Amino acid sequence: MTNILKLFSKSKKDSKHNQNFDSFSPTFEKGTVWIAGSGPGDVGLLTINVFNALKNADIIVYDALVNKEILDLANHKCEKVYAGKRGGKPSTKQKDICDILIKFAKSGKRVLRLKGGDPFVFGRGGEEAIALKRNNINFRIIPGITAGIGGMAYAGIPATHRETNYTITFVTGHASSGEIPDNICWKSLSAPSQVLVLYMALKHIDNITNKLINSGKDKNTPVAIVQNATMKNMKIQTGKLSELIEIAKNFEPPAIVVIGEVVNLQETLNWLK
Repeated sequence: MTNILKLFSKSKKDSKHNQNFDSFSPTFEKGTVWIAGSGPGDVGLLTINVFNALKNADIIVYDALVNKEILDLANHKCEKVYAGKRGGKPSTKQKDICDILIKFAKSGKRVLRLKGGDPFVFGRGGEEAIALKRNNINFRIIPGITAGIGGMAYAGIPATHRETNYTITFVTGHASSGEIPDNICWKSLSAPSQVLVLYMALKHIDNITNKLINSGKDKNTPVAIVQNATMKNMKIQTGKLSELIEIAKNFEPPAIVVIGEVVNLQETLNWLK
């Protein structure tokens, strides 16, 4: 983290080739909200916009999966408000989070809504943006690297590979109710030659696995689970769909489940190893 701070603290006077990174970002105006993705965990995957937002925010409303080292990059004057959600644990209600963002913005604060991954990929960023729009509060969306892309890359699993798949589908393992979404077409997800990336699926992995197999998914389809994606304690295990329920017993959230032929490339492309 120290090296990252040194990199971003360089100014124009250091060298004519070094620019102040503030010049690459828009001005963080008072009374506005930036809904930003902090990526899957590795601090080095932060965007310049998020880094500058951390330096300028008056309030940071952050999720459970935001890396503490990222929060440590914030300016020392800003207030940090926890608004995390974790399955089976006390969690902040979505309406309350929206109300907090609205309240701080209307008081003239620069509000950074910081989420793990990408705010528009199963991050409920859209709901928060709609609430801000209805209250005439200006906002900006800052994309982040989602775990389904960054986590797979760090695990050595390409999202697409020309010889294996032409499609990739992101699927949530549970709806806002905590149960599996009831409008998923399992038959279409069970078609061959596609890659499935399941978010928040460990709780219902038994049911999900059975639904896929019963809908025609080949039991021998390669699978992988990636826990704590991109972090130093990242954990990976591969196997077959028929083994997925047993493999999942060795994992805890946060984790993604990958199902598809691209998993076979993991041993060859495991660059971290």
